[in-house]
Amino acid sequence: MSQSPARASSSAPARPRAAVVGAGPAGLMAAQVLAQTGARVVVFERMPSPARKFLMAGRGGLNLTHSEPFEDFLARYGAQASRLRPALEAFTPDDLRAFSAGLGEETFVGTSGRVFPNSFKASPLLRAWLRRLEAQGVSMRLRCALRDVETGALTVETAQGARERVACDVVVLALGGASWPRLGADGGWTKALQDKGISIAPFAPANSGALIGWSQPMLRFEGAPLKNVALRVGARSLRGECVIARGGLEGGAVYALSRDLRETIAADGAARLRIDLRPDIGEDALARRVQSLLAARAGESLSNLLRKACGLSPAAAALAREAGPIPREPLAIARRVKDAAFDVRAMDGLARAISSAGGLAWEETGPDLQLVRTPGVFVAGEMLDWEAPTGGYLLQACFATGAAAGRGAARYLGL
Repeated sequence: MSQSPARASSSAPARPRAAVVGAGPAGLMAAQVLAQTGARVVVFERMPSPARKFLMAGRGGLNLTHSEPFEDFLARYGAQASRLRPALEAFTPDDLRAFSAGLGEETFVGTSGRVFPNSFKASPLLRAWLRRLEAQGVSMRLRCALRDVETGALTVETAQGARERVACDVVVLALGGASWPRLGADGGWTKALQDKGISIAPFAPANSGALIGWSQPMLRFEGAPLKNVALRVGARSLRGECVIARGGLEGGAVYALSRDLRETIAADGAARLRIDLRPDIGEDALARRVQSLLAARAGESLSNLLRKACGLSPAAAALAREAGPIPREPLAIARRVKDAAFDVRAMDGLARAISSAGGLAWEETGPDLQLVRTPGVFVAGEMLDWEAPTGGYLLQACFATGAAAGRGAARYLGL
């Protein structure tokens, strides 16, 4: 992309100057909206290249959004659903799919209802998007970190350590949360806003792994999947899949419960994570299967009882035994398979979390995502205080709030 905005001709009125800070999905979407309305847009990015976290998210198959009914979709955002509703209604999952198609990346709905580009990758979509932005006259300045922002100007620090004050008519901040800091979102922007008295909730890991102190024998199952299990924390339970990690458990089902785990740990010092390793069969039926095998072969080992009678994979059987001694009695074995419980005393930190909770308090913004204390400055994406599970909800809200902030900024400019 070009390194500086094109100069307006001397005979034409000057186009308004818009600065976007952050080149992730929220920032790039805000830049596109502003460019489409006629602003001269410069995007500032702290990292050497744009959208690094977006590219990382696409390595396992880019889950753009979800196809479930809108009200069900909205409910995934929990306490902040009402705050996000206007942005999500104005830029819906269908709009995101149309946007992707417009860049040459058609999408499809997977069996789980998740939406993916046909290529299954983030890089083709990003390349096409950057070409579009360049054609719209959007400039990109890399290795520039935000140091201050005010009405009509922002201050950035270059890779050489020089501070530069940039005059602009409007600013959109899309600086991300604090997860995966090596990809750029380290929460370092908070000081510039807190110095102005702006309230920011502390960052905490979201969609993160549950840390459990495995025994040495359990570590040999690192990386093994646990498919079709049911997890429960307190009164909340769900079915899905997870993976045995060196530190504990990771994966979609654990991530979906990470808020419950995090809040319980904060309140009680630990959370009890209960795992039903065979949710499709009842306890009594399992006990009868174990009894039948014992009747046929009285000396059958516990490992074989778990594998043959209960249908557990080696990893699931090891997990059942990890939860404590199991008497070789049919009902006791069935109960353990249906309820393998572990204490979780901590969650994986921000460096490994997929996303973060916390961020800029919603009360600091108006309905168009403009900062109340700093007119002409708008905010978008994960720097706002919201969280959502994996499944397309994170990216959808980043795109949607980026579009909303871009529209708000354009209205501020009178475009």
